[in-house]
Amino acid sequence: MVRTLKHRHRAHASFSIVVVAEGAVPAEGTSLEFETRLGPHGEIIAGSTGERVAAEIAARTGFETRVTVLGHVQRGGTPLPGDRILASRFGYAAVEALAQGRSAVMTALRGDRVELVPLSEVAGRLKRVPDELIAVASALA
Repeated sequence: MVRTLKHRHRAHASFSIVVVAEGAVPAEGTSLEFETRLGPHGEIIAGSTGERVAAEIAARTGFETRVTVLGHVQRGGTPLPGDRILASRFGYAAVEALAQGRSAVMTALRGDRVELVPLSEVAGRLKRVPDELIAVASALA
């Protein structure tokens, strides 16, 4: 891969795209030492494999590398005006909480109101997606 990237660079390619599967591991017998990072529930941490590959490419080529986790881009989409307003409301509430000396809280949207929720009420608890929303998502898929 390094040889190909350097060849493209010499041929005046202004960029290259390397696609990395999150579950990718080095081939046996290679010198690359790598362990896939897992989250608290055994899930692969999005971007961790790509970050490691990007670091290797940068170290071996000297080229600038950037990582984009495609799933994040696909799920996020372009923010609408309402998204920007909500983010501003959350930010304002968080700054106000800090100014009042409050900590260990998070912002939440309940109905049309932004509220502060103590982290003790949510940390370590599993909140499931309602079955109705899963049915809607399935119907739209």
